Amino acid sequence: MNFGSLSHYLSIEDLFATQERLPCKFVVPVHRLGFLDPSSENEDIAVGTTVELPYWLAQSLCSRRCNIVKVEIPKIYKEAYREILKADACVVDLHKFGLFFYEFGAYLSRLEHRDSTEIGSVLVQTFKERFRQVMDWAHNSGTDPAVTQRLDSLERALFREGHQTRAQLDAWLSEGAGQITAAEMVINHKKRKLAVLDDFC
Repeated sequence: MNFGSLSHYLSIEDLFATQERLPCKFVVPVHRLGFLDPSSENEDIAVGTTVELPYWLAQSLCSRRCNIVKVEIPKIYKEAYREILKADACVVDLHKFGLFFYEFGAYLSRLEHRDSTEIGSVLVQTFKERFRQVMDWAHNSGTDPAVTQRLDSLERALFREGHQTRAQLDAWLSEGAGQITAAEMVINHKKRKLAVLDDFC
């Protein structure tokens, strides 16, 4: 998950996350961009028109410098859903919230919006609460698809890493206690030392 100020240019997750659409209400008239509103036949966009725009476009249009649109936060990040996550994040099916729940939420927390700070806090809290459960599933539930279907992309990546690490540990433990032998270089070094000592004696 990228909480930095810039997106990862070659990250597939970032590309998908920034393609998520946001309802944007235009606060100034915009000429010759009426085609952005599929429900309108006008050439221009009038004040008050609401259009869904991808995050990468919306975030530049709602900055203090630009201030062309007012962004509405998607419902899964609004207060009602944040309260559900605060109550018990572990029972929530995050995949239904969105495949890139954390990644997109991190981007929303950077917007100049009254809920941005709260969104960031809830994301961190949710991740902390669910991390232990994801690792527990990775170590004990095998590759049960019913488990991974409830996870977003970040949690699925953690699940795969945890499962793979557990499999490697089990494989190492199953080999049993083998005999540890000195490296050939160390043995040769000892022989040379003994030969030098013999010369002095």
